[in-house]
Amino acid sequence: MSDLFIKICGLRAERDVDTCVEAGADAIGFVFAPSARTVDAETARRLAGRVPDHVLTVGVFRGQPLTEVRRLTEESGIGAVQLHGDEGPEYYEALRSPGRTLIRATSQPRVIPGELGEDLLLLDAPEPGSGKPWNWASPDFAAPTGRWLLAGGLHPGNVRHAIETTGAWGVDVSSGVESERGVKSGDLIRAFIEAARPRR
Repeated sequence: MSDLFIKICGLRAERDVDTCVEAGADAIGFVFAPSARTVDAETARRLAGRVPDHVLTVGVFRGQPLTEVRRLTEESGIGAVQLHGDEGPEYYEALRSPGRTLIRATSQPRVIPGELGEDLLLLDAPEPGSGKPWNWASPDFAAPTGRWLLAGGLHPGNVRHAIETTGAWGVDVSSGVESERGVKSGDLIRAFIEAARPRR
């Protein structure tokens, strides 16, 4: 794995999955929560089948019942579960399984990674889905410690500045690499990864 973890989220097409893998993404996200980017378990399984073992496949959920999360995770064969909601530690414990990565997404900057039993923390924008990032230099923004991903409002033009300002271990992008809502751009995916992880 590289020294910066990069996740591209909200994928729905084979060509975009292939682009992410070829460009060097560490993780690829499939959205199961209601969204312009939602896929079903069958589509996610087909797309995940194109992903090599060294790239993590992630299912994204928002406030969904545990039974639904379990079912979609098993039917799709994804390797990680990302939860956007107020799930407690017992929810994470119920999803824990050998080889499965649990990701907690939150908009609260002053949290401790791992406190609910998650393996990774994702810090989203104050208004998730708005495309508006944090003011990373603001006193209201407090970067977590350890392994955490920065998300929300990132794009090829600001991702390097975001990493340098926050010290994020990794980054996550969705709308920032789209040509229109829900439609990924191969050129923007490549530009984002190149900007986030410049070649030495």
